[in-house]
Amino acid sequence: MAKTRELCKDIRDKIVDLHKAGMGYRTIGKQLGEKATTVGAIIRKWKKFKMTVNLPWSGAPCKISPREASMIMRKVRDQPRTTRQDLVNDLKRAGTTVSKKTISNTLRRHGLKSCSAHKVPLLKPAHVQARLKFANDHLDDPEEEWEKVMWSDETKIELFGLNSTLCVWRKKDEYKPKNTIPTVKHGGGNIFLLRCFSAKGTGQLHLLPSVRALTMTRGWVFQHDNDPKHTARTTKEGLHKKHLKVLEWPSQSPDLNPIENLWKELKVRIAQRQPRNLKDLEKVSMEEWAKIPAAVCANLVKNYRKRMIAVIANKGFCTKY
Repeated sequence: MAKTRELCKDIRDKIVDLHKAGMGYRTIGKQLGEKATTVGAIIRKWKKFKMTVNLPWSGAPCKISPREASMIMRKVRDQPRTTRQDLVNDLKRAGTTVSKKTISNTLRRHGLKSCSAHKVPLLKPAHVQARLKFANDHLDDPEEEWEKVMWSDETKIELFGLNSTLCVWRKKDEYKPKNTIPTVKHGGGNIFLLRCFSAKGTGQLHLLPSVRALTMTRGWVFQHDNDPKHTARTTKEGLHKKHLKVLEWPSQSPDLNPIENLWKELKVRIAQRQPRNLKDLEKVSMEEWAKIPAAVCANLVKNYRKRMIAVIANKGFCTKY
């Protein structure tokens, strides 16, 4: 982009003099053959700094022009996996040579930074449509309806190292035991935990005893994630025989199940306890699951409508939840 013409000091001073004489921006612009916006900018600078000359720059000028910055912003928005070297090569072909550090600084000034891509379930078109339908159908359901739902799921809990991310303060390349998380091959073993919860608190392995313990109201609804073992004929027959109402659920939708938030809470608690073996891991898991406050469960259900709004806003694709 070509650099715009700068006005000489005499014309800048004349603009200020005419302004002092009571003339407006447009009148001054017509008389001197300049744009009213240019006149206004010079007068505002004079009012603020009491001078018309250009102030010195606070550092080296940017090597990437506004047009080139817009070009690389468009590319990373369209292709988020574009590398910094790709952008360096694009600018070089356009006649501008910059480093990858300059690319990073430019993207950061525009609010973008390099992040690890989130791992999300693979969504086919049918999944996307089912998620949108679920969100639209239940968008206006009252909070009381979600309080009747018994949410369920299962999760894998590793013995070493993979349950949560822990941050430590350390110097570069400092690998003292207190600054590290021990790991072993294959995680040192794991357990699968199947649990349920409602707005009233956490439940246990068995569904009906959990319903009674949490004093669920009549008309409560059971939610499961359409795993094959849940949709098997024998399972369906068992649920029907016990007259249990099942929430129609869109597959591949962990972000719609608030129990995922409880799994994260549980794994952080387990990591803090540092279980020594699988038997200890199972014991700690059950203890910490029971300790999760009922208020946390209630809050997840209270804000459930936000999940539907997020799915609709993202056109059926995965959300931050």
